[in-house]
Amino acid sequence: MRTLYRKFVEGTEKLNDVQLLLFRIILVIGFYSPAMMKVKNLEGVAEWFGSMSYPFPMVSAVLAMSTEVLGIVLLTLGLGTRIIALPMMFVMVVAIFTTHISNGFAAGDNGFEIPLYYFLMLFALVVYGSGKFSLDHLLSRRSQRTPSSTAEAAAAA
Repeated sequence: MRTLYRKFVEGTEKLNDVQLLLFRIILVIGFYSPAMMKVKNLEGVAEWFGSMSYPFPMVSAVLAMSTEVLGIVLLTLGLGTRIIALPMMFVMVVAIFTTHISNGFAAGDNGFEIPLYYFLMLFALVVYGSGKFSLDHLLSRRSQRTPSSTAEAAAAA
């Protein structure tokens, strides 16, 4: 029984990078519509933010829009994932506490369920990175090869 379980665990561990890719895809899809709404109607978003007593509503709207649009691009590429996930997490915390929490948990009631799930997926990306299916991984592999290649070239000279 333990051997079977160990094989199961070893097999599922091979899917870690798939999970990170799926998190990134889900987040990109989830952030796309709100980001495009902000792009198309930034002044309306700023007015809405002002009605909720956000400080500097236009600045807040621009920052939220910029974070979401940049997040969509970077998460799609898997580039700077850990870095962009942090301000995206902040956007989710603000959304939860200013818009969704008064509606309870359930997503069907515009509660904080979905923003909380996004926050948790973003947190996982901060902790684990973007995985093998990303530019972060490719650049990391390339930078790991560079020092040894440089050392080999210096030794050959």
